[in-house]
Amino acid sequence: MPHSHRNPKNLPSMTESDEIHLKKERHKARLLRDSQWWKRRCAKGVCYYCGRPVSPKDLTMDHVVPISRGGKSTKGNVVTSCKECNTNKKQLLPMEWQQYINQFNP
Repeated sequence: MPHSHRNPKNLPSMTESDEIHLKKERHKARLLRDSQWWKRRCAKGVCYYCGRPVSPKDLTMDHVVPISRGGKSTKGNVVTSCKECNTNKKQLLPMEWQQYINQFNP
């Protein structure tokens, strides 16, 4: 059987337009990361997802709606996240993330 190169969620492959969108939004995210607004968010030292205290230098920027799923790099769509939550969330949408979390808290 030939090996499939499809991604795990069987999403359609990216178009040139999608790649341009990703590149543009990642650039905007870098600019946001350098802003005073973002530094103030990190200074609070709390992960948006698990609520645990985290050293500001260990917080990461997470897109609530991932850029790969149509999200934007805007103040309303980025949150501080511990590395563990960011890694586990991957490219999940908020409702998918909630379902993931619920499996640990039946």
